[in-house]
Amino acid sequence: MVTGTPAVEWRISTIPVDYEPAVDEMEARVAAIRAGVAPELVWLLEHPPLYTAGTSARDQDLLDPRGLPVHRTGRGGRYTYHGPGQRIAYVMLDLARRGPDVRCHVHRLEEWIIRTLARFGIKGERRDGRVGIWVVRSGGGEEKIAAIGMRVRRWVTYHGMALNVDPELDHYRGIVPCGIPEHGVTSLARLGVRATMAELDEALRATFAEVFEAASLCAPGAD
Repeated sequence: MVTGTPAVEWRISTIPVDYEPAVDEMEARVAAIRAGVAPELVWLLEHPPLYTAGTSARDQDLLDPRGLPVHRTGRGGRYTYHGPGQRIAYVMLDLARRGPDVRCHVHRLEEWIIRTLARFGIKGERRDGRVGIWVVRSGGGEEKIAAIGMRVRRWVTYHGMALNVDPELDHYRGIVPCGIPEHGVTSLARLGVRATMAELDEALRATFAEVFEAASLCAPGAD
């Protein structure tokens, strides 16, 4: 375990959480972590169907402005979709204690997803210049299975990642997901994996410990 870092709290919401109240709650928790009055938190949840526009979002990437609600947000990235059947992990960690390295934090988020997917027999991969985790289909095409978008305030992270379990993939047609039009989007279910949220959450907890409690993960030469 990372020296000097207390136990991380885990929270699982069993019904979809509206987006704006979730952001308000994250911001309050970030302030409490920074003040030293609350532990770090990983919050697992789903949202009702909606789009979010990150700080790099382009107007032309919203293909159907009359479709789902759009929420402007302070996380990095462009447009993405959230909805039932997608496991969102909001990760609130204190990098001042864990190591003030944002690139390492992103690397760990990626590694967390890759190791979780491996537990279901899926090979997730990074791609230079394309944030998120990708899978290669049998025909050679690449599709995105998980999105990453985060923010850091005074070295405390929030927002995090979204992994497609069995969402309504047609909703992605209203946007250019993450500003990348040449690649599609997939899910565990589309790949033939019928995992429950409870099964995925169990894998996320197990692999989180492997990744975020390994002090050497981002050391020179580490994977």
